[in-house]
Amino acid sequence: MRSYQVFAAMSPERATSLMRVLAEQAPVMFASALQLAGATLKTRPAYLQRQPLEKRAASIRRALARVAANGVAEETLAVYFVECRKQLLIEWLDLLGVPHEDGILADESPAPPAEAELRKAIERFRGDGDDADRELLLQAFAAQESIDWPALEALLDAKP
Repeated sequence: MRSYQVFAAMSPERATSLMRVLAEQAPVMFASALQLAGATLKTRPAYLQRQPLEKRAASIRRALARVAANGVAEETLAVYFVECRKQLLIEWLDLLGVPHEDGILADESPAPPAEAELRKAIERFRGDGDDADRELLLQAFAAQESIDWPALEALLDAKP
């Protein structure tokens, strides 16, 4: 799954929740996503800015769900977790044993752990709470261009 597909599969309610947090904690990224939505959907940015958050979030989700927007979709998810949900990201990276500096990967393309270790990390991460961002983080992490871990994608696809 790629980042644009994460947005394509996202419910409108989930997108609104994510965009609300981005608007509050990472306004520059939210503004960039809104600009992309305006350009992609051929809508004036001023019109979009006057819309309620739910409509702006729906427009952004539609724009980010397009193949051509994969790079911005990937960046949006990365910023969401690095700036808004850092503790959750750090928890995941620590479970994997992936070296990082405050949530930023030390190696741009880290080597994947053994499949058994990966399976155990996923099960533990999923089991540590009912936060919807846990599953979103797994999908977003697997969707990153720098993460070429076929076993991770297979394990996520086989979700119970």
